[in-house]
Amino acid sequence: MREVTDASFDGDVLRAERPVVVDFWAPWCGPCKQVTKALEELAGELGGIDFVMLDIDANPAVASRYEVLSIPTVILFAGGRAAETVIGARKQDHFRRAFEPYAA
Repeated sequence: MREVTDASFDGDVLRAERPVVVDFWAPWCGPCKQVTKALEELAGELGGIDFVMLDIDANPAVASRYEVLSIPTVILFAGGRAAETVIGARKQDHFRRAFEPYAA
């Protein structure tokens, strides 16, 4: 998964032509690593959805804008809007069920 930043977020996520799953994480967050691994695997399975990461420590503006108060938090954006939010470390099947309806 590629990284997005406060500066690139609007173009990479909000103006994207297809749905984008954003993994809000931090390097010190152990559960975030598990979630990232699950999302990387899903990225290979769910066509038509882009998967990206945003380090909340390095990019606090976007995290604040979407009121990310706890990590890991994963938000699927579609049509420039937050459409699905999953808070906390969940099993891969949970993410699959949440995001599959947006896959091509």
